Parts: sequence; C-alpha cells; structure tokens
Amino acid sequence: MNDRAWGVFAPVLTPFRRDLSPDPERLVRLCRWILGQGANLVPFGTTSEANSLGADERVSLLERLVAAGLDPARMLPGTGCCSITETVALTAHAVKIGCAGVLMLPPFYYKDVNDEGLYRHYAKVIEGVGDPRLRLYLYHIPPIAQVGISVGLIQRLLRDYPQTVVGLKDSSGDWSNTQAVLDATRGADFRVLPGSEAFLLRGLRAGAAGCITAGANVNPGPIQAVLERWQTPEADALQAGIDKVRGVISNYPLMAALKEILAEGRKDPEWRTLRPPLVELTREQAKALLEALDAVGFRLADDREH
Repeated sequence: MNDRAWGVFAPVLTPFRRDLSPDPERLVRLCRWILGQGANLVPFGTTSEANSLGADERVSLLERLVAAGLDPARMLPGTGCCSITETVALTAHAVKIGCAGVLMLPPFYYKDVNDEGLYRHYAKVIEGVGDPRLRLYLYHIPPIAQVGISVGLIQRLLRDYPQTVVGLKDSSGDWSNTQAVLDATRGADFRVLPGSEAFLLRGLRAGAAGCITAGANVNPGPIQAVLERWQTPEADALQAGIDKVRGVISNYPLMAALKEILAEGRKDPEWRTLRPPLVELTREQAKALLEALDAVGFRLADDREH
C-alpha cells in the first residue's frame, strides 16, 4: 500500500474467548485470510468492538499481528479515544511499528462540541505524536459517535496539516455528505473512503479511494473484485452481488451477524462471543440470517481458505 491508502479495508472483528479475553491467534488467522483475499486491515474499528478494548489490549494485539508476519503497511488501526493522552499513545505506537496510517474517531463523549474544539483535539494529537510519518484518516460516523466531522473542519485540518491529514472514512450513510467531501477536497491529495461496500462502485466513479467496510470480514473477495474491475462492463453486476449480501446482513445487529457467519462458516462457536453490552443473535435470528444468505448465493467463509 502506498503513502495514501487506496483499496478495500476490513475493520477486523475481534475474537474473544469465553472468558471475554481477546484471542490473538484467531485474530491472526482472520487477518491473514482477509489479506489473502486482497483486502487490507483496520484493526480496532467500530466492527472490531474497539471501544470495548483497553489501550493496552490494542497495543498487544497490534504487536501480535506484526509479530505473526502481517504487513503493517497494509493496516490502518483505529486509535481515536476520548482521551488525548490515550489517542497520542496509540497513534505513536502505530506509527512506530510501521502502520500505513491510523483511523481516528473524534472525541465522542461530549456532544454538541463545535469545530474549534474538534480542531484543537486533532491538532493536539498530531503535535503530541510529533512524527512526520503520521498519516491520519479522519473517521466520520455520526450515527454512532453523534459527533461529526464537517467539511469546514476537514478543509482547515488539510490546510494546516496537509502531509498528515490525508483522508476520511465516511460512515454517515449519506451519499450527499460523501459527495460534498469529495467536491471540497478535489485537487488535494486526500482520500475519501465510504464506510460501506454499498457505496463502493458509486464512490469509485466519483473519485473515492475504495471503502472501509464491515462486510469485508466475511465477503472480502467479491468486494475486492468490484474494486479491481470497476471500469469493466461487469462492474454493475458485481456491485449488485455484494449489495445482496450486505442487504441481508444489514437486517441484523451488525457485529453479532458477522460473528455468527464466521462461527457457522468456520465451525467455531466461540466466534459468536461479543463483549457486553453487545450480545449474540438469538437462535431464531441466526437461523433466519443464514437461510437468507444461502438464498442469495452467499458461501460462508471456510477455515480451509486460510
């Protein structure tokens, strides 16, 4: 991956043991499989249950991935916390071990904060890390964080830190917002990545750099195929195929549904484990999910594909 991220990225599910401790071996296996399908990694994204992990757990798991031989240049770990000190520490660690960049939530606990406050937060983090190698991707996810990243804030950060603030994941679910960011940053070296494969083909045609999507945990190959063949006659059909799968999954709590798919596909029931307050699907939900996926021709991930 080059100095600016481009491609399909999976915010990687975090496997937990029954005692709720993270399982690094199963995480390595999943990441290796995703990379083998052509996609890249976002450890500690929303789908990773990142905000249910302590900073020490994130550091340890990231180091285990790199120690297992996975290329940090294909990783954009999530490092955004409410605390500036934790965000600086996690970001500096990711830079130190060679990650391509970081994906950074805004500080999300206090609501109704203005752009000035958010600008000061990001500026303090950038200056606190103090490393010219830092490549920062802003994370806009107002449906969950309830603290958004405005076009004006993006433009100000891009003006003041043009070599550091290099992209945005847009998980607003609102194409008009994605288009506004694309329009406002056109001509700058700034990568916009929609937060769902549902916007992948439309985004590529409008100038987006790919996507960061939860669906790449279970369906990375077909999503990657859209990226690779988006300028070919079959692009719309390929997009329709991944839309069907995402449409089924979106009818259920996302992280629980994805973990159910892995648990069933890999015959590994511990994949169903989530950290509270999140809970697994009910038996009825799980049955309906798997039947609906089968009906659209989805083939479950298999351990033999590692």
